Amino acid sequence: MKNKNVRLITDRIFTGLLWVVSLFIVGILLVILYFILSKGLRHLSFSFLFGLPSEINAGGGIGPFLFNSFYILVISLAVSLPIGIGSGIYLAEYAPNNRVTEIIRTCIESLASVPSIIFGLFGYVLFVNFFHLGLSVLGAGISLALLNLPILTRVTEEAIHNVPQNIREASYALGVTKSATILKVVLPAALSGILTGISLVACRAFGESAVILIAGGTAASDTMWNFDLLSQGANLPVHLWYVQSEALVPDAKQIADKSAAVLVIIILLMSIAIRIPAWIRGYRLRK
Repeated sequence: MKNKNVRLITDRIFTGLLWVVSLFIVGILLVILYFILSKGLRHLSFSFLFGLPSEINAGGGIGPFLFNSFYILVISLAVSLPIGIGSGIYLAEYAPNNRVTEIIRTCIESLASVPSIIFGLFGYVLFVNFFHLGLSVLGAGISLALLNLPILTRVTEEAIHNVPQNIREASYALGVTKSATILKVVLPAALSGILTGISLVACRAFGESAVILIAGGTAASDTMWNFDLLSQGANLPVHLWYVQSEALVPDAKQIADKSAAVLVIIILLMSIAIRIPAWIRGYRLRK
């Protein structure tokens, strides 16, 4: 009885400590968000969001950099999602449990921990030095896709592994093939985890600067809607760095504050939007 009381008290103490630490971390995040948004949010305007930047005069916008951020994001997801999710499905459902598969998983985990600047250097060597394409949107987008592939593969594999085996067995018992079971049973059951991985890589890609700086450059097009894959591909985080460090415009501090607020808002909205399908599916299942 005494040991049981000690364990109960210990459990409550550690639970309380975890709550304190969690609330402390959340509090820090809220303070950071308030600090960023309060300085830049109230000064935002459509002319700033869709206007062209200025190198000398005050009042420039971030239009081309904001467009490049979404353009590069779409390119990176178009490359990484099919390959990453497909690789995760293969490793979870089809790959045999042998030494070769373990080596592949080890390589994927190792690549997931490689600093982003290494992928940027790889993209520079591949697209600038080898293919002679120069600093471009295409090079930046594919380099970002390579950065996100290991994370997306591991998250997809773990999400599929977490689906209970009896769900698969019930599907097989009804005569459903393995491929149909994966598409219609396993993947919907693992949707929440897969969407978490997509949200992680998408938000990381949108806020990435090191890869873009090396493979895409520091400049953007002088027009708002430029779909040329070979034009320079600086995005909003790179522009934010440039404004804070090297810009000559007199309102550089205000541009940086507003750019940071835009960046935070878009990442928050993207994270919420990507989770909506999982919320809808969970709501339908509860009904």
